[in-house]
Amino acid sequence: MAGERPVLIRPLLTEKSNRLSAEGKYTFRVAQYANKIEIKHAVERTFQVSVTKVNVIRVRGKERRLGRYPRGHTASWKKAIVTVAKGQSIPLFEGT
Repeated sequence: MAGERPVLIRPLLTEKSNRLSAEGKYTFRVAQYANKIEIKHAVERTFQVSVTKVNVIRVRGKERRLGRYPRGHTASWKKAIVTVAKGQSIPLFEGT
């Protein structure tokens, strides 16, 4: 749609997310403004699967040193773990 903002930013491909994908759970970095309903619709539209559950986690930014300056912060972001219906999968996560 013309005026929609992007909800899914990118998939998270880590060891833990690879283990979860075997259970039908897929992990994405999502926009901070996105809610569970928007995330569910975005995944269903993008990958043509039925989403049964969405869990959302806010990941706080960490304090980091910036050379000789005292401190800075990495950006906070939002993660979503999406469970798809039994027997369905997202091919993007397969073969990793």
